Amino acid sequence: MAFTLHTLAQRPEVEPHIDRLAEVCWPRFLRQHDDLGLGEHWPDLFTTFADFQFVLREPGGRVVAAGQSVPFVWDGTAADLPESLADIVGRARRDRKAGRTPTALSAVAALVDPFERGKGVSAEVIRAMTALASVHRIGTLVAPVRPTLKASYPLVDMERYVRWRRDDGLSLDPWLRVHERLGAGIVRIAPCTLRITGTVQEWEEWTGMAFPDTGPYVVPGALQPVQIDREKDDGRYDDPNVWMLHKGVSR
Repeated sequence: MAFTLHTLAQRPEVEPHIDRLAEVCWPRFLRQHDDLGLGEHWPDLFTTFADFQFVLREPGGRVVAAGQSVPFVWDGTAADLPESLADIVGRARRDRKAGRTPTALSAVAALVDPFERGKGVSAEVIRAMTALASVHRIGTLVAPVRPTLKASYPLVDMERYVRWRRDDGLSLDPWLRVHERLGAGIVRIAPCTLRITGTVQEWEEWTGMAFPDTGPYVVPGALQPVQIDREKDDGRYDDPNVWMLHKGVSR
């Protein structure tokens, strides 16, 4: 199926669709305040970087997916990749302010309507980011990928998880596999792209679970355990991602 791409700069009225998809795609706890500072930079996605936020419409006009990304300067090494989503957008802001020419486009989010999953739409979101990179003469696409199946194995560390392969050699994880089929390879693990903290009561509201004692808890949608401290009335979750590099983006 052919999709039509509309950027936020072209169609400002699509912003509510991006917000809607974020709400249905992310677990509630991930939509809370990020202690690493993403909230400070988030509005810039919809203003300064409106050319890099987009939706995909099916032929009937319905919005089925959205993509969010930012251009930044990257020296091509694993060590120079940002540690968190806040770092990604923050660096993009600083590069834009300093007038530096971006060398890479980084994905920030790929959002697919739950009713459209399993139909190849997620690959179209990545292809759309590749197309935007080419339009803006940016030669590299990188993505901090949040492996979708990892939530089923929260007690396995990410370094071990990304080594799991199917018989055909591709990743066991379906989202990592989409990127691999599009030519991407793993560069390194990002152990904490978001940090969500809150009181025990807040965590119980966000998850619909009870946390009667101090310790780690497996929470639906979390890629690793949430750490609860009843004595300090505190819960903490660090969301790990996997940096992947897409090769062959044309200028």
